[in-house]
Amino acid sequence: MTRIRHPEKINKPINPIKKKPKWIKSKLINSQEFFFTKTIVNQHNLKTVCQEANCPNIAECWSKRHATFLIMGKICTRACAFCDVSTGKPYALDELEPKKISYAVKKLNLRHAVITSVDRDDLSDGGAKHFYDVIIEVRKNNPNTTIEVLTPDFLRKGDAYTKVLEAKPDVFNHNIETVPGLYRKVRPGSRYFSSLELLKNAKKIDNQVFTKSGLMVGLGENKDEILQVMDDLKSANVDFLTIGQYLQPSTKHHPLDKYYNPEEFEELENIAKSKGFLLVSSSPLTRSSYHADEDFAKLKKKRMNQTNAQSIGKEIN
Repeated sequence: MTRIRHPEKINKPINPIKKKPKWIKSKLINSQEFFFTKTIVNQHNLKTVCQEANCPNIAECWSKRHATFLIMGKICTRACAFCDVSTGKPYALDELEPKKISYAVKKLNLRHAVITSVDRDDLSDGGAKHFYDVIIEVRKNNPNTTIEVLTPDFLRKGDAYTKVLEAKPDVFNHNIETVPGLYRKVRPGSRYFSSLELLKNAKKIDNQVFTKSGLMVGLGENKDEILQVMDDLKSANVDFLTIGQYLQPSTKHHPLDKYYNPEEFEELENIAKSKGFLLVSSSPLTRSSYHADEDFAKLKKKRMNQTNAQSIGKEIN
């Protein structure tokens, strides 16, 4: 029998939850479309990070038929202090999951599909082959849909991650999550520099793939640490950076240090842009897959403009 550990049941100190400020508010745009998305997800017995991680944007995104698929089950082998996903011993992989997701993408008519997963340290390749199978199947039935993957770090799995890149996703995303000084408390099963190396190597292997990473703020970091993470990610040739507010899921999770206001997010966005990221999304409710389709379209346009500018420069010289 599989034992699932829920963060609220682990013997941890109580961390009171701070009241949310007025600028953090979820919205429902179209209830009919929301329930259509929910029906498709349920019909195929799929998991979404929107549900499992209690994303604050689920109402807005599902109202637009945007769902971020969570593959390889809903039970994670790690217990990050910020995350609301259940931890325990996962079930075996669902061999039909690639086809199920492919059908769901078609029914939702997604122009940009985002696929993520729990950490699967129990698998020899960390689930890289399963990512590959999902990407290939989605592309086969949805040739005009672009694909973004948000992967685990594949820690201690060698070059297993290269299998994901073999499938040619349009965006390779791996979230750095927080500053290195907080990793031991916030991401005890992960290593900051291993995550950086993964992003750097992904770009080396396929310089046409867009690389992306996300950072949460409000966990106890300071501004200098945030700027250092930006510099580290830029050194790893990351194209796109997302910055969002940490929202404490329960009293048993890592305590919220502070709520950043919209002006502070705007300042961080301007700083990140000045450092040369191709695209930056920074706001209280920004998450990795929030407005991912629109952001991808912007990324493509910016890269095209860069390429054209370089071509013109060569002709002039």
